[in-house]
Amino acid sequence: MGANVSDLEMLLRAVFAIVGAGALGWERERYGKPAGLRTQMMVGLGSAMFTMVSLRLYLDSLHAGVSSQFDLLRIIAGIIGGIGFLGAGTIIQARGSVKGITTASTIWVVGAFGIACGLGYYSLAGMNLLLALLVLSVFGRLERRFLRSPLDPPSSAEASPLDGSDGPTSRRDL
Repeated sequence: MGANVSDLEMLLRAVFAIVGAGALGWERERYGKPAGLRTQMMVGLGSAMFTMVSLRLYLDSLHAGVSSQFDLLRIIAGIIGGIGFLGAGTIIQARGSVKGITTASTIWVVGAFGIACGLGYYSLAGMNLLLALLVLSVFGRLERRFLRSPLDPPSSAEASPLDGSDGPTSRRDL
């Protein structure tokens, strides 16, 4: 973390948070999910910003010799709770099924990513970003291929040209 975090270093942390969160958001956007590119980027930036402001306040109070009851971990816990609330808003229950849990968990991971960026833990953030992308892309494909219920309708890519469809009808079908 260091005793003095320059403005340039904080900008670098914010940019890293935006770019990494954007990679996860891009994956969600490709499948037409409700919390896509811009939403994930904003969650990553926001969590990094809250963390950096908290860190700056903490370091400034230490430098000034103020012995206050400042707890960076409580602020991080508040960020996590707020992001959990945001993620809960993406979960939809309709006709006996629940949708959006993966998107909600992605928002949660992006929040953790932003916190790690805000603290300057680039290698931790980068490793977990790669793991999250692996889970979303590779395991997503495996899940769709091997675990899809036989009752699920075929995707537009699997639909036969002889079934009367004219191809994708909305962005979600692409």
